[in-house]
Amino acid sequence: MAIEHTDEKRFTQEQVSELFKSVGWQSAQYPDRVYRALMGSNTVISAWGGEHLAGLARVIDDGSMIAYMHWVLVNPAYQGMHVGSGLAQRIKQHYADYMFLEVMPEESKNAPFYRRHGFTLMEDGRAMQIVTPS
Repeated sequence: MAIEHTDEKRFTQEQVSELFKSVGWQSAQYPDRVYRALMGSNTVISAWGGEHLAGLARVIDDGSMIAYMHWVLVNPAYQGMHVGSGLAQRIKQHYADYMFLEVMPEESKNAPFYRRHGFTLMEDGRAMQIVTPS
């Protein structure tokens, strides 16, 4: 099956919710917030298998210097078809003129995926966050 990509935010909240549930992410519990976050993001590239949302990548940027790739997720039915790699490649092309393109894998098991796409570990970086219960 051919996978098509777009940077148009043509997905519905239901399609997004189904995608997030398919990968078991905790954020799937907040479909309204996830959808609003995607609609407010600078860049969202989605991958489609026909009318089915196969995956997406989301980036937040400052318009010039730094961009943070926050989400890359692929429905398990499409894993192994290079959907994630296609998304990562398109994000890298889109942000080729930026000084920094950063990613913070939330699970260490995902680090090899990002390494394959040219990302390296920061010398002395540590991720930090504040979590506000919904």
